[in-house]
Amino acid sequence: MPTQHSTRNVFLFSACQALSMSGAVLVFAVVGLAGKMLAPTPELATLPLGVQFLSMMVGTVPASLAMGRIGRRLGFTLGQVIGLAGAALSAWAVVEGAFWVFVAAAVPIGVHGAFYQFLRFAAAETARPEFRAKAISYVMAGGVVAAFLGPELAKRTADLLAPATFAGAYVALMGLCLLNLLVLQGVRMPRPARLGASGSGRPLALIARQPVFVVAVMAAMVGYGVMNLVMVATPLAMVGCGFTFADSAEVIRWHVLGMFVPSFFTGHLIARFGVLRVIAAGGGLIVAAVAVNVAGLAFGNFMVALTLLGVGWNFMFVGGTALLAEAYAAEERAKAQALNDLLVFGTTAVTSFASGAVQTALGWQAVNLVSLLPVIVTLAGVAWLLRVRAATAA
Repeated sequence: MPTQHSTRNVFLFSACQALSMSGAVLVFAVVGLAGKMLAPTPELATLPLGVQFLSMMVGTVPASLAMGRIGRRLGFTLGQVIGLAGAALSAWAVVEGAFWVFVAAAVPIGVHGAFYQFLRFAAAETARPEFRAKAISYVMAGGVVAAFLGPELAKRTADLLAPATFAGAYVALMGLCLLNLLVLQGVRMPRPARLGASGSGRPLALIARQPVFVVAVMAAMVGYGVMNLVMVATPLAMVGCGFTFADSAEVIRWHVLGMFVPSFFTGHLIARFGVLRVIAAGGGLIVAAVAVNVAGLAFGNFMVALTLLGVGWNFMFVGGTALLAEAYAAEERAKAQALNDLLVFGTTAVTSFASGAVQTALGWQAVNLVSLLPVIVTLAGVAWLLRVRAATAA
């Protein structure tokens, strides 16, 4: 519910998003290389990253239900403490050269990620109804900081604890978690008395059958899944085309900027044109990104396509989050959000594992063409819901 602290809360949640996403980019930059350095065989190098994504997926449900019981501020605080422990264990594992401890440490880091994914929902809850979409958008805009801070921290801290390469990066992650803990103590949100009651409100199956819920989840799930599928495969495709690691890193940087810079105005677009039209625009941009990728293998194709992909993700993910808020009452919030994020990040985990396999087995063009079908299905769902609402209003 909106409170007198709404504006301050949104600002603080945006700061937490910036710090948390910086940590995520930092980890993404080093975890594969650290895994390769520690793994007993090369095939296991990406196992820690896979475990991290799976842990984030599984952690979404308990994270949401925990915050339903203890409130947002304490819930986010718990998530950062878990992340702090995971970062400390990861740093120790790298120093000691203990690969399986490093794999185990990916679990709390993934659970930590599950908690901070709910920052966008918390922003929507603290804002006035007319400001809700903008609040979500402003929190997501914190990711712009991550596009610069995350890679810079990775570069500057990789050898901080030399000769234990990459241990310093996890010390930096500990610092980000500590900063988040300080920022969160300024949040002031009342906790609805029934928010955590598992049996309160309508049954989850009834909530999930609503057309608005289905379309909202499809938008976020497909937007995130397709974005991840293509993004993860892009560096592999670029290296296969003869481009350098620096070239692919530059493309990914522009992709991340495309993901988060639009958040400064996505909320305004939703307020002006409606959330369903913004979601549809995001789907259209992803289709355009696929077309650019399929059209050629020049550096410009990769750059333009990944930037369009990032903007399309933003419109679909922010739009889906805003639309989801229309599908549940306050006492249904925890279980509805838990199901949404379980589906969204379950899809992300699957595409993380599948992207390299599809790229290796079928090639770059197949990765892109496979992405079209779920986007088209989502656009059809948006068009259907628009017609339903138009008929209801008539």
